[in-house]
Amino acid sequence: MQLTQGRAQQPLVTFYDDATGERQEFSRRTFDNWVAKTANLLVEGLDAEPGGRVVLDLPAHWQTAVWVYAAWAAGQTVVLSPTGEEDGVWVTDDPSRAPGSAAEVVGLSLDAMGAPLEGAPAWVTDYAVEVRAYGDRFSGHREADPALVVTNTTFSRSQLDADIVTFTKRHGITGTDRVLVGVAYTTAEALVSGLLAPLHAGGSVILCRNIRQDLVTHRAETERVTAVAGLDASYANVRRVL
Repeated sequence: MQLTQGRAQQPLVTFYDDATGERQEFSRRTFDNWVAKTANLLVEGLDAEPGGRVVLDLPAHWQTAVWVYAAWAAGQTVVLSPTGEEDGVWVTDDPSRAPGSAAEVVGLSLDAMGAPLEGAPAWVTDYAVEVRAYGDRFSGHREADPALVVTNTTFSRSQLDADIVTFTKRHGITGTDRVLVGVAYTTAEALVSGLLAPLHAGGSVILCRNIRQDLVTHRAETERVTAVAGLDASYANVRRVL
C-alpha cells in the first residue's frame, strides 16, 4: 500500500475545511514525505515495534490519511472508530479521550499553519512540534497483518488488498479519477472508497471536512471531480462511487 504510482508532482490529496475556508493540496511527493516523517516519528520517537497498534481518533483530515499510511509503513495495525478501551499509540485531536491503557498519546492540533496543540499535557506528544525533526525518507517498510481493525471486525492485509482491488474494478476507478470525499475515515468502507482505492488506482482524492452542500457542485467543477464518495446526493456530470 505504498504510494508508488503516478508522477511525483501530481496532486494526490486536496483538503478542504468549509468551516474555516482552509484548502491545502499535497502532491504525491509531498504526501509521501509526510508519511515518511510520521513513520520515522513512530519508530524512532515512540519506539513502535512491528505488530503494534495505532488508534486513530480523528475527524476527516489530510493528517488522518497520512497516519493511515505511516502506521502501515511502520508495521502497525490501524484501529478506526475506537471505543475508548484500545491500547497502543493513540492519535487524537482531543487527548482527553485517550484511555489510560494507551501506550503513547499523540495530539494533533490540525491547524493549517502547523501551530502546536493548545494546552497539551506534558505526557502528550505534540505532533505538529515533534514531527518536524524527523527525516522525510523512511526505508523500514514492514508488513502489518492484521492491517485494520474497525470495532469488532479485523481485516488482514490480504483481505484489505482484495477489497481494494474489487472496489476499484467494480467502479472502474482509474489513474485519471479525482474523487470528492465527504466522509471521515471511520469505517473500512469509507477508507477503501475515499482513500485506498483511488490512490491504489493512481488517482487522487479531494477530502472535505464540515462540507457545505451548497458548495459541492461548484467544488466538483473547479476540482475536476470525476467521482464522489460518502455524499448523499449525486451531482451533474459526476459519476457516483458510493
